Amino acid sequence: MVIGVLGLIAGFAAGGAILLGVLNWTLHRTVDAEALRTADAVARLAAEDALPDPLPVAGGQARVQVVDAQGRVRAASIDADRLVPMLPLDRIDRSGQQRAVVPGQRLGLEGPVRVVTVPAGTPADPLTVLVGRSLTDVRHSAEIVRTILLVSFPLLVALLAVVAWRVVGAALRPVEALRSGAAEITGSAGTGRLPVPASHDEIHRLAVTLNDMLDRLARARDRQRAFVSDAAHELRSPLTNMRTELEVAQRLGDRTDWPAVAADLLTDTERLSRLVDDLLLLARLDETTPPGRATGPVELGGLLATVAGRYPSPPVEVTPVPEPLWTVGDPDDLHRILANLVDNAVRYARHRVVLAALPQPGTPYHLVTVTDDGPGIPAADRERVFDRFTRLDDARARDAGGAGLGLAIVRDLVRRAQA
Repeated sequence: MVIGVLGLIAGFAAGGAILLGVLNWTLHRTVDAEALRTADAVARLAAEDALPDPLPVAGGQARVQVVDAQGRVRAASIDADRLVPMLPLDRIDRSGQQRAVVPGQRLGLEGPVRVVTVPAGTPADPLTVLVGRSLTDVRHSAEIVRTILLVSFPLLVALLAVVAWRVVGAALRPVEALRSGAAEITGSAGTGRLPVPASHDEIHRLAVTLNDMLDRLARARDRQRAFVSDAAHELRSPLTNMRTELEVAQRLGDRTDWPAVAADLLTDTERLSRLVDDLLLLARLDETTPPGRATGPVELGGLLATVAGRYPSPPVEVTPVPEPLWTVGDPDDLHRILANLVDNAVRYARHRVVLAALPQPGTPYHLVTVTDDGPGIPAADRERVFDRFTRLDDARARDAGGAGLGLAIVRDLVRRAQA
């Protein structure tokens, strides 16, 4: 605010100085123009050898003389000196118009006097017309304006400072409310909303935008907490199984069937490894998509055959592709998408899982399907199954080694491929 007031003062000072300069320049130009008009009129009379005596001059603030080459005054106005020229002979330029300022005492006037000269007469008898006009009125007008500025300037600055203080204060009051609201939200562990001003202006839109951002951050924080909680729960299950088996084996001592224990521990270790890999993949997918990830041509028929080769046939079968179907993408991502879909289908299929790839005429895309003869997904759950750690049948999915992350990974990989 202080900087603004200082800038306002500097602006007014510069404006006042410019105003005084322009006023002085304009008034001097007016005096010069009037003096030149008078001199031109007298010069025309001199050219016609019709100079009256005394020379007629309007007003009492002007003096006129006609001087010859020897410095003698040939004619003068009624108030002008008839013996001494207004300008010394050595200062008179007879080649053209001339302007000069002399003390008023030389001409019987107050203050400085503006003297203009205009050549007149004939080459045989050159003359010079001198016209002097007092600058007292010019100075008086400039002093009046300067006094008005000096008196009104502080009052105007004070008035504008008060108005600016009130206007800026009123404009920044909603900003202060936003700051206070943000401080309260920070102090309450990030919960709450910012106050929205009633005025539908930029501050109102800023508050609405910030509240939307807080909502998104709150949802992201809730998802993160749920993700951490679910991940801890899923990691605890295989670790608990492994610890229980080891404690039982330790109690049994020599009666322990160590090959069976090793097989169970290996199963739990593999499940734990898959879960950690899935969690790491989801964490990477939550970050900004890294630039320059590997992409290349992928033949869908070969991809289907590679994925189906991991399972016995039946239940997994591949519909033959009549011709090579090429697409562009990350081979690892496409393989992971298809493998997760097939894993999910095999887990719930009764007898059969069919993989197929079909071209889509008129489009640059191909359709890949994974079909099983299982019970299917209820319509109400078809969006929910893509959420992380979602299992429609918790007991069955856990026994089968699923953690509810496969379809969530599929959704994120597909979204990254479309980005």
